[in-house]
Amino acid sequence: MTKRIFVTGGSGCVGHYIAETLIKNTDDELYFLVRNREKFGFDEKIRPGIHILEADLRDIGQFADLLKTVDIAILAATSWGGKPEVFQVNVDGIHRLLESLDRTRCEQVIYFSTASVLDRHNQLLPEAREIGTDYIRSKYDCLQEIAARQSELPPLRVLFPTLVLGGDADKPYSHLSSGLPEVAKWVDLIRFFKADASFHFIHAADIAKVVGYLVKNPPPSRQPEWLVLGNQPLTLNGAIAQTCAYYGKSIYFSIPLSPWLANFFIAVFRVQMAPWDRFCLNYRHFTYENPVSPASFGEKTRFPTLTDIWAEFAPRSP
Repeated sequence: MTKRIFVTGGSGCVGHYIAETLIKNTDDELYFLVRNREKFGFDEKIRPGIHILEADLRDIGQFADLLKTVDIAILAATSWGGKPEVFQVNVDGIHRLLESLDRTRCEQVIYFSTASVLDRHNQLLPEAREIGTDYIRSKYDCLQEIAARQSELPPLRVLFPTLVLGGDADKPYSHLSSGLPEVAKWVDLIRFFKADASFHFIHAADIAKVVGYLVKNPPPSRQPEWLVLGNQPLTLNGAIAQTCAYYGKSIYFSIPLSPWLANFFIAVFRVQMAPWDRFCLNYRHFTYENPVSPASFGEKTRFPTLTDIWAEFAPRSP
């Protein structure tokens, strides 16, 4: 049975992969809300049932009648900017959209938050609200408001992406992927350092695979689901080793970069750091319980290792 799917953020890196997945793998009626039609990489004529709606999430009220007919809402749009836009889009706009959905018809909402608001046990991280960037605090506030009104909303799946990589000739690069060529230039220096830190990452193509699976498999109940998107945790030293191996660089010795040494250099060189930046420097292990990737649902993860990422984005010679 054909469904009506409403998607925000289709012109972003993750959004492009999601749009491609939905267009190629479903026959559903797709409505893409984008700020700028020219930045959306797909034409309405690719196949029947594609509708491009050019508008800002802050003006979502004009689509109230359409939203009442939606079966699935995928909310990937976000504002990275400063006040007041970031809160108007990431909090107010999201809640106006959610209020417009018919909870008796809409079978699920797939909402993108960020893993930065969670601690290592997948619980809300107080520091994210207290000292986080405007973007992080807006995501934290949105979650709290959603939790307070959960009984009034359709079934909700909250996705918490970890470090996102992705992009190609037809899709915009994520912020991290756009910086990979610069990292490659420093590989001869990076190989001589080590540090106690760890993280997860996930490619936007694999995020889209997860979303595609969720679209075809509605929630089993009305209870909200929280899914952290990421491959298995990777230590910073492991990341350095994989990068050096990819570029054929040997590691003969490594100088430990301890937090106190980093703080010493920050003080000596008078580096200006926001409270959130300093917190991240000291927190170091941004890892989470039960990370989700396509493999979690029995599907193949396209980019499970950092070596796969380097092979996709960077030449062999840095």
